[in-house]
Amino acid sequence: MASKAPVPDPAQFSLFDEAAPLDALQSQPPAATRPPLPVEPAAPAVPLANVLSPAMFRHPQASREIRLGEHLVAYALKRARRRTIGFIVGVEGLSVNAPKWVGIGDIETALREKTGWILRKLREQQERQQRQQQARVDWRDGTTIPFLGEPVIVVLDARATGAVLNADADALPGVPRLMLHVGLPQTASAEQIRDAVQSWLQRQARRVFEERCRHFAQQLGVRYTRLALSSAQTRWGSASADGSIRLNWRLIHLAMPTIDYVVAHELAHLRHMDHSPRFWDVVRSVLPDYEQRRGGLKDDVLPVFD
Repeated sequence: MASKAPVPDPAQFSLFDEAAPLDALQSQPPAATRPPLPVEPAAPAVPLANVLSPAMFRHPQASREIRLGEHLVAYALKRARRRTIGFIVGVEGLSVNAPKWVGIGDIETALREKTGWILRKLREQQERQQRQQQARVDWRDGTTIPFLGEPVIVVLDARATGAVLNADADALPGVPRLMLHVGLPQTASAEQIRDAVQSWLQRQARRVFEERCRHFAQQLGVRYTRLALSSAQTRWGSASADGSIRLNWRLIHLAMPTIDYVVAHELAHLRHMDHSPRFWDVVRSVLPDYEQRRGGLKDDVLPVFD
């Protein structure tokens, strides 16, 4: 469960705002006078057998443990000056932020009320980490990376100048048709291969993003003043009131429909600097299926560059 999001800077909006927190407790009077704790409406029941097999989840800074169904969850508990209990399920596990006056019994009651949600989120994080580990790139001749949604084979070719993308129209089914010939010898180090490929990807990102920004700016009737590439860890893109657009260069790994959604989303902010219904109407005017594209964006796992 996310903590309360800060008030966004009206001059800049990221692609995805933080979701509003689902707090387990509402504002309470002092312990001596407060009424029984209200129970937040539970999420639709999901049999735990359909969520995950028995497991243990331990946060590195865990200070307490609780059994949720068949699963042992060790969570980090932090006391804070706040009026509600907040749950956060991140890459390290479950964190709980609670007011100083709330007892452990009340905290664990709230945790049990959210058992299904917590276990689903813990499993999602675990599975995402596994996918990211599998996506780690082994930088060598013949490795494969995604480019515009297609796999590309990296070929070390000392005869090439820079990096050249070749397409094999006659490739067999299931065999990548794209090969990136990188001007490096077979003795090149992993770092040299990575740097050469990353430099090529960033050049392609700028070329593709500039073309798509021009396309959608004309359709939306807006004018952007600057396009910059970013390497942000948590943002795909952002737009500023002065017309500046920032796009994460790692988008170049994804298919063009996904890239178009991010570009159109950020340019639409030049019409409405918020996520109001009017804003989404602007996005829908150029991408009627934007919701489908947005959903796919959240599920994509990028290759891990070391």
